[in-house]
Amino acid sequence: MQIRVLGCSGSIASGSRTTSFLLDDDVLIDAGTGVGDLSLEEMVQIDHILVTHSHLDHVLSIGLLADSVTRRRRAAMRPPIQVYALAATIAALRLHIFNGVIWPDFTRLPDTTHPVLAFQAIEVGQVLTLGERQVEVLPARHTVPAVGYAALGSQGAWVFTGDTGPNPALWARLASLPIAALVIETAFGDDERALAGISKHLCPSELRSELAQLNTPTDVYITHIKPGEVDAVMSEIGAQGSRHRIRALASGDLMQLP
Repeated sequence: MQIRVLGCSGSIASGSRTTSFLLDDDVLIDAGTGVGDLSLEEMVQIDHILVTHSHLDHVLSIGLLADSVTRRRRAAMRPPIQVYALAATIAALRLHIFNGVIWPDFTRLPDTTHPVLAFQAIEVGQVLTLGERQVEVLPARHTVPAVGYAALGSQGAWVFTGDTGPNPALWARLASLPIAALVIETAFGDDERALAGISKHLCPSELRSELAQLNTPTDVYITHIKPGEVDAVMSEIGAQGSRHRIRALASGDLMQLP
């Protein structure tokens, strides 16, 4: 399996894209602004979208992608793109985005028999089978119902925490899961630790406490840092020292999972 980073920023600016990962060529994990860097042909190949939660920076490209690929997928008689999310997340998407006011309901377009999108409700602990790949739904703790994901490889898992504050349930699960790479958010510097707590994100000091729960040294990639704050946040993380191999994630990065 190959994971391509399309976007990993906490917001937008020139050169910054919000969260989205492409697993092989047909699975999106979140659908932030990074999806817009795919070609139309690459978008047409996407058959599955795994959503961590309902916040706009993680979902705004779902509807735009659907609009872009409708004609080509229908001409090729492709099935609906399966959108996997918690039931509460699906309800939020239906109510606030695919409502005919903010955006058309592509679960009913171009017609109810052959829609572009189909929602699939998931639960924490569920293992999704996507072709020959398996992806486990992990717990997350955020201001809205949220999950993370683990793409399960033969020699370890690629783990994405999603947006989450301190999360004991995650580490309880990861204790028995071999990890090849961990993608974890650190949205704020320690000078905004109070804001990180209110918004259920991590800051460097909280990250240190979270990573201390990993059993073995691991490749750790930091995501969701806001534009212009990457150097400051990574300096705070680096000053702590760690047995893990930590670096900032960047759009365009490729990760291979055996």
